[in-house]
Amino acid sequence: MTTERFEHIVERVSGVILGKKPQIRLALACLFAGGHLLIEDRPGIGKTTLAKALARCLGLAFQRVQFTSDMLPGDILGVSIFDQNAGSFSFHPGPIFTQVLLVDEINRGMPKTQSALLEAMEEGQVTVEGETRRLIPPFFVIATQNPLEYAGTFPLPESQMDRFLMRINVGYPGRSAEKAILQGGGTQKKLSGIKPCMTKEDVTEIQEKISAVHLSDTFLEYLQNIVHYTRNSPHFHIGLSPRAGIALAMAARSWAYMHGREYAVPEDLKKVLFQVAGHRLRSRNDRMEIQEARLMTLFSEVPVPV
Repeated sequence: MTTERFEHIVERVSGVILGKKPQIRLALACLFAGGHLLIEDRPGIGKTTLAKALARCLGLAFQRVQFTSDMLPGDILGVSIFDQNAGSFSFHPGPIFTQVLLVDEINRGMPKTQSALLEAMEEGQVTVEGETRRLIPPFFVIATQNPLEYAGTFPLPESQMDRFLMRINVGYPGRSAEKAILQGGGTQKKLSGIKPCMTKEDVTEIQEKISAVHLSDTFLEYLQNIVHYTRNSPHFHIGLSPRAGIALAMAARSWAYMHGREYAVPEDLKKVLFQVAGHRLRSRNDRMEIQEARLMTLFSEVPVPV
């Protein structure tokens, strides 16, 4: 697939969520890498709009759930209900049986409900009342999370944060973009006007091709150097795990493929490092902008192998 086709998708989505092309590219890279996306930001920024626009443009089925403190695992996974006419139980699938699942305010759900969702993300299947049911790919979760200082939130533990390939924030729009938003008066009409750019079969084909993007010995050495740097740096008291290294490799592969290459280079790693590594690290100050600054200094301290 050409770079121009990916940029066409970015243009389509950016017609709805204005001034956020970098975030759209990262979300696409996450989806095509076969991962899941966590968006952490304030309410009203455009997190839900981004998820809906991506699903429409990629021709994928879409479901949305709003996490609340009284939500149960069955509300997401589905339940078996007794059918009096048939004299037996029949399974009623929950919203997780889709292709793009938007989970609004995941940190407002109780830990048990969070775990049920995140297990499905990891395993690609759900087990309800002893029966396992596969989730048909592509399966992409976009979860939104309010900042932890907001009332009524349950922070995700590190093991569950690790299920998300990337974490991004959308941020406030620029002044010109916000003016256009105010003039437009909303996004619903623009969303309904988005036509699919591809099919679910196209998406799974891209995911398979991305998994075959070549990683050279030089690239892998650079990746290992970065991972080991975080483990030994005094700035971080939890460094990157081997699973985080795999996530970095997959995200770099996806970024390379979206930019027309069948091999990854160190620059691809630099483009996705903070979004993949930021939520997997722990430091004395976990504010996103502080962690980003510390990770960016990494590039001056870890040279690219020659």
